[in-house]
Amino acid sequence: MPWALPLRWSPWGRPGVKALVTAGVFVTTLWSLRFFLDPSKGSGEESKQREPLMILVWEWPSKQVPNVSRDVCHELYSITGCQLTTERQLLHQADVVVFPHSRLQPGRDKLPKERLPGQNWVWVSLESPSNSRALAAWNKTFNWVMTYRQDSDIFIPYGKLVPNRSATVNIPAKTNLVSWVISNYHRTQKRAEVYKNLSRYLHVNIYGKANNKPLCKDCLLPTISKSKFYLAFENSIHRDYITEKLWRNSLLAGTVPVVLGPPRANYEQFVPADSFIHVNDFGSLEELATFLKTMNSSRYQQFFAWQRRFSVKLYTDWRERICAICTAYPRLRHGHLYPDLQSWFNS
Repeated sequence: MPWALPLRWSPWGRPGVKALVTAGVFVTTLWSLRFFLDPSKGSGEESKQREPLMILVWEWPSKQVPNVSRDVCHELYSITGCQLTTERQLLHQADVVVFPHSRLQPGRDKLPKERLPGQNWVWVSLESPSNSRALAAWNKTFNWVMTYRQDSDIFIPYGKLVPNRSATVNIPAKTNLVSWVISNYHRTQKRAEVYKNLSRYLHVNIYGKANNKPLCKDCLLPTISKSKFYLAFENSIHRDYITEKLWRNSLLAGTVPVVLGPPRANYEQFVPADSFIHVNDFGSLEELATFLKTMNSSRYQQFFAWQRRFSVKLYTDWRERICAICTAYPRLRHGHLYPDLQSWFNS
């Protein structure tokens, strides 16, 4: 017995019966409590380490498929207990299966024939509802959604501002007023209409495939940084749809974004109110053009005040986004299905 308790002796020189019974019950309780607090002691074996979550990516979201055979979540992002795989033969071992919308084919014949009990399927998209077709075909299919929307089960923004106490203001030298990089130009888009009317009042330096001036990957930011303002015009307007046009092409490049997208209040959920200019801040595009052309140096520098407190973090690696599923996993609803994916995404 691990503990020897002092017993109260009777006047007769032997332990009192009541004292013995009380002591025995107390010792037994302590002994049981020891097992309760440390269950591994009861069997004499160390408790088994929890198996890592296995995330099966049914088809990788980008054309280039990285090597995920190692413990990439831990090695790259310090996320433990998270195993990524693209091997479909491991379907019956997977806790979570990821389906990028860009890789989904019409019809269910390319999806697994069955879903294991307790296995959760994730619908993934970084595109806006305007550019996401055939959503109705996937009703009652997915347990979780993983998008740029803040109300997603797994939220994956294009970028964010992170606190940086050692940050300093850095404004690159400017040689022109406004620039815009555009690859897919369609006259029916709102951004095409706004650009057409704005260009009546000021000159815009246009780069990208749409203007036969493509920029190489390493040329993009140095070129944009020479402009005082950048047209961060989204291809469609939806809640939370704020892409690399703001994060990379504007804030990271060191220029002031002129945004066209969701309302100003939505942008302010992501970045400070004084870090950007919203097209809707003005009664007309002529007023906007005048504001840009006549801004003095002191006013211009105020748009970079955010740099004293924050740095830009871009999310560009799909491995990081998918590893985030493991971080979110404990708080996610299990067994839930989205009855109408299209209605949710369009809401």
